[in-house]
This record gives sequence, structure tokens and C-alpha cells, in this order.
Amino acid sequence: MKDTYIAVGRRKDSVARVILIPGTGEITINKRPVLDYVKRETLRMIIEQPLELTETKGKYDILANVYGGGLSGQAGAIRLGIARALTHLDEELRPVLKKNGFLTRDSRMKERKKYGMAGARKRYQFSKR
Repeated sequence: MKDTYIAVGRRKDSVARVILIPGTGEITINKRPVLDYVKRETLRMIIEQPLELTETKGKYDILANVYGGGLSGQAGAIRLGIARALTHLDEELRPVLKKNGFLTRDSRMKERKKYGMAGARKRYQFSKR
């Protein structure tokens, strides 16, 4: 399809494939409406940030297929996917999105657990005797 824009967004362990189609502004995540999938208002805000910034909210339908990680990571992945799809749509939106940090992949990942420790950094209780 000519007016379809596809992009991939990642955050933590989440991967989101985002498809932008001209429409009424409906957001669907994993074949469910955004209100059913994302219950927290703050996460919905995160998802819609690139659309509000570029004033394209209500002009495009968004189909997102997201897997891995938790809801927060998935919301961040969808946001990056939407921002990337918008740059495919119109290259002139790129400076605005980049300035606000929506095109930067958040590379922070969970640190692995180390041997001899309770977690990544927490140590077992020290015993002098």
C-alpha cells in the first residue's frame, strides 16, 4: 500500500512494529484498542507524544504489534516506532522529533545478576564472624 508507513521501535526487552495508515486517529495495540491494552493514562500519554508534537493526532490510524518486556517498555517502544514512522511519512518532521528525543533509542537495559551477589549490585549480608 502506498500510504502505509512501517517502523520498528525498541525499549528494554520490548519490540514494537508500528504501521501508520491515513485514517481517523484510532490506535490499536495487539488487535485491541489502546484503552483496553494500556490502562495507565501516563503510558497512553507516552504513546501519543510524537503525534501531539507533530500535530498529526487524529490524522492517522496506528496499528502496533508489540511483544516482550512490561507495559512501560512496550509504551516506549511504540513511541519510538511512531516517531520513526512519522519521519518516513514526512522528512521535515525529523528535526522536531529529534530535538525532543523521540528518535533516540533508549539503550538502558536490565543489568545482569553477578555470581556471589543477591542481584546485579546488591550483595549478600556481610558477616564478620
